[in-house]
Amino acid sequence: MATVTKPSTKTQQIIARVLDIGRQIAQLGNEDIWLSYDREADVLYVNFGNRQKATDTIALNEIGVLLRYQGKKLVGITVLEVSKRVKGEQG
Repeated sequence: MATVTKPSTKTQQIIARVLDIGRQIAQLGNEDIWLSYDREADVLYVNFGNRQKATDTIALNEIGVLLRYQGKKLVGITVLEVSKRVKGEQG
């Protein structure tokens, strides 16, 4: 494994963002969380637990969010047009 004494500025920015994501995910609880971003569709998929199949979906159209349930348990969230929705939060 190579040793890098000081990462580039861009790499440092990526590390800071990943650590921020990690802190936010840790606040959600201790079950497994899977994230997937489809850049072409601009959709963020968040799955809780072992990627369980949803049996029901509730669409929150006003905020572009789909809540995925298996029975009464929330197993996933889909965020449509995610880059537009977080634009004001980006630094």
